[in-house]
Amino acid sequence: MLLGTIFQKSLKLRTALSFQLFDAEQQQRLVLRKLLKTAEKTQIGEHFHFDDILKSPDILKAYSGSLPIYDYNSIYKAWWHKQLDSVPNVTWPGVTRYFALSSGTSEASSKYIPVTEDMIKAMRKASFKQIYTLAHYNLPSNLFEKGMLMVGGSTHLNFNGSYFSGDLSGINASKIPFWFERFYKPGKQIAKVKDWEEKIESIVSHAKEWDIWIIAGVPAWLQIIMERIIERYNLKNIHEIWPNLKVYAHGGVSFEPYKQGFERLLDHPLIYFETYLASEGFIAYDARSERTGMKLILNNGIYYEFIPFNEENFDEEGNVKPEAKTLHIGQVEENKPYALLLTSCAGAYRYLIGDVIQFTSLKHSEIRICGRTKHFLSLCGEHLSVDNMNNAIHHVSEKFNLKIKEFTTEGYTTENNLFGHRWYIGCDDAIEASTLSQAIDIQLKSINDDYATERLHALEKVEVIVLPNQIFFDWLESKGKMGGQHKFPRVLNKSFVQDWKTFLASRKISI
Repeated sequence: MLLGTIFQKSLKLRTALSFQLFDAEQQQRLVLRKLLKTAEKTQIGEHFHFDDILKSPDILKAYSGSLPIYDYNSIYKAWWHKQLDSVPNVTWPGVTRYFALSSGTSEASSKYIPVTEDMIKAMRKASFKQIYTLAHYNLPSNLFEKGMLMVGGSTHLNFNGSYFSGDLSGINASKIPFWFERFYKPGKQIAKVKDWEEKIESIVSHAKEWDIWIIAGVPAWLQIIMERIIERYNLKNIHEIWPNLKVYAHGGVSFEPYKQGFERLLDHPLIYFETYLASEGFIAYDARSERTGMKLILNNGIYYEFIPFNEENFDEEGNVKPEAKTLHIGQVEENKPYALLLTSCAGAYRYLIGDVIQFTSLKHSEIRICGRTKHFLSLCGEHLSVDNMNNAIHHVSEKFNLKIKEFTTEGYTTENNLFGHRWYIGCDDAIEASTLSQAIDIQLKSINDDYATERLHALEKVEVIVLPNQIFFDWLESKGKMGGQHKFPRVLNKSFVQDWKTFLASRKISI
């Protein structure tokens, strides 16, 4: 009780003392200057003359005009591959000892994302910043002495003699403060388990021993775990075993499509916190009770640039054009889509992370993720974003009281040489595919004017195929992507469409 009281008072004191000395643009100038100064003598710093950029009267303009925009393939080929060979001072001082393995939702092979000691410290600092926001909710002091269930990928790290590689959660877990270990569940031993089914079984078996007040992880996987716990112990809801559960911190995907099914497992509402933590860094988090979105972290080792997400800057497949226009935070506008570029203390420079965001409040630097640069459907100008898709799924889930755990879409050419959208929806509840198709179509017409226009012309068909939820999880398992931060792609790109159809055919599901 004493520890909880001390922790609660420290949260309130930290919150009361928090203030900003500089506006958003000034903070970002300071961050960029510090990053370039630190990396000035590295290979990339000398190649692009960071010393000259630092002398410029407008460092933001000089920087954006001096370096190209990188995606993973281009920055790996030019710089990061050297760091895997333990070459020092390539993009950041010293030798890189950690690499986060990330396949995202559209890449078949793993990416090796450098994670420096400076980035590990920055992520830890950001994590505690988010915890400080709990001071706004007047939670009982004894709550802070209870367990925190954090479900991610395996925390086991591979060591090849030169560097460690593995899931980002494993890298962070290896660096957690000793005093935090008593609160951390499922504990280091279970967290290291690679087999997802074995990990779930261990968590379910130990669930009755823990008093959990906060859960964190990707919605789909946490929902599976809670369902298994409820079934194992013959419970009505998860609060019968964890009565002190008050908070859910989620990230990686939009929570809205999962919310209907998730809340069926609860006895009373939770406080929801969204977290934007990527392999490349801790980018944003929910910071205010009256928030409009997640607060972009402006003073913690990451400098941001924003590319207006439109036809001028991206081609029809979501690839950035060489002449793409970039903006800094002082030039952006609210409610417009921007692809995000990062420059970080992990040695990323003008790096296209692949996410598309919108500013919901410039005053508070709050953002929301509205899609991915390569996850959208626009066969004929309908400009259907992942955000639109999430909205439609959330709408039909509530309208028909459905528990939809996963979905994906593809675009195709019809027999009339027009276009169609095909939705694959995971749902074990009884519902006609035609009913879902009509409801989704109506909802999308109401929220997307381009879509509504094209449905009168080139977009001829919208069809739905309802599948058992397990089909989606089995496909992920076949790809070695069960659990952790792995997500099902919301749009099937060309390389995945045939693979997905072949998999469905193997399960005797015809299209």
